[in-house]
Amino acid sequence: MKPLFVKESTLGLRLGVVLLVLLVLIIADRQFNALRGLRSLLEVIETPVYRVANAPVQALQWGKSQLVNRAQLQEDNARLRQENLILQGRSQQMASLQAENVRLRALLNSSAILRDDVQVAELIGVSPDPERHQLILNKGSDDGVFLGQALLDADGLLGQIVEVSPNLSRVLLITDATHSIPVQVNRNGVRAIAEGTGSLSQLEILHVSATTDIREGDLLVTSGLGGRFPAGYPVAVVKQVRRDPGKAFSTIYATPSAALDRSRHVLLVFTPQPGQAD
Repeated sequence: MKPLFVKESTLGLRLGVVLLVLLVLIIADRQFNALRGLRSLLEVIETPVYRVANAPVQALQWGKSQLVNRAQLQEDNARLRQENLILQGRSQQMASLQAENVRLRALLNSSAILRDDVQVAELIGVSPDPERHQLILNKGSDDGVFLGQALLDADGLLGQIVEVSPNLSRVLLITDATHSIPVQVNRNGVRAIAEGTGSLSQLEILHVSATTDIREGDLLVTSGLGGRFPAGYPVAVVKQVRRDPGKAFSTIYATPSAALDRSRHVLLVFTPQPGQAD
């Protein structure tokens, strides 16, 4: 038992010496800052250890942030693509509305100078038969539309009503191969007949003598003869006059004034009947 007691006494003595030394060092460092160099050395040694120990935590945090950022970026990109698509669609619609607004303004401006009463109608259909130049309007007999009624756009005569129902009406364009209209040269009053050729961009002027004063660029207007169309509305502009030797009549072609293939809104003309007050 004695050797064990000696070992325990020695161990206690050593522990006491260590504690005493630590106490002395603490007091000395507190009073004289004697261990500053040692602390600096220990900090230099500990820094890499701290960094290595903290590396897994930082790597985990970085990975999480990257995953969150990537998911957020993907979500933002998907949202921005959708918003961009919506804005592009709205932009296209806005361009269409602006163009339609310009056409309506031109139509209203043209109606302000007409001598006759007019009503705005909208094109809602086109004949599927390419040989028939016909349109469908959203106005009918309930709106006062009648057979033979003249139809205008902002630039000139489009055609006439050939079929009427309570809510719809059918228009025959001036370029239809079965349509003809009395016209006169606005410059000098020469009368002629403008007949459709089946082409939306061309009319043929019939029965004009080879000696008649008619030139390229002349404006042709409705003459009012026959009582179907009111007088004075633009019909076409002469684009070609060909006089062949030995032929009694000239070959004349004209370009319609109205935008036959583009007009969406049109004017129905209500000409006062004889005996009606102006």
